[in-house]
Amino acid sequence: MIGLDTNVLARYLAQDDPDQSARATRLIESLDDENPGFVSLVVLSELHWVLRRAYNVSREDVATVVRRLLDAREITVQEPDAVRRALNRPGPADFPDALISELGLLAGCDYTATFDRRAARLSGMKLVPAVDRDSASRNRSRSPAERDASG
Repeated sequence: MIGLDTNVLARYLAQDDPDQSARATRLIESLDDENPGFVSLVVLSELHWVLRRAYNVSREDVATVVRRLLDAREITVQEPDAVRRALNRPGPADFPDALISELGLLAGCDYTATFDRRAARLSGMKLVPAVDRDSASRNRSRSPAERDASG
C-alpha cells in the first residue's frame, strides 16, 4: 500500500502542472487492488479545501470526487463508512465538518463542541455555550489551581 498526499491527488485531478500531473498520473494509474493507494482522512479534508478554494470546485463535484475515491478498487480510504455518512449528511455544513461529527460519534462522543454555527446544525455537534461575563471575568482573575480547587 502506498500513502497518497493531498498534492498528488490534486495534481492528478487538476492536471494543471505538466511535470507533477504526469508523475501523479503515472503513480495513481499504476495502483491496483493488490497494491492500492491509501487516502487518509486528513488528505480528504485537505483535498476538499484545495478543490473548493484553489480550484473553485462545487461542493457537489467535490463529493463526487470523494465518492469515486471510495468506489475505486485501487484506493483504500480511511474509515470509509464514516466518510460515506459524512457525504450523505444534509444541511449547510461542509464535508470536513460532517466528517468531524461522524468521527466523534464513531469514537463514542456524546457530541463534538464547536464555535461554528453552521457545523452546530449537524446532529452530533453542539455550539459551545456562552459564558456569563461576570463569571468569566472572575474566573480569569484566578489561577488554574484556584479554579480547580473551587470546582
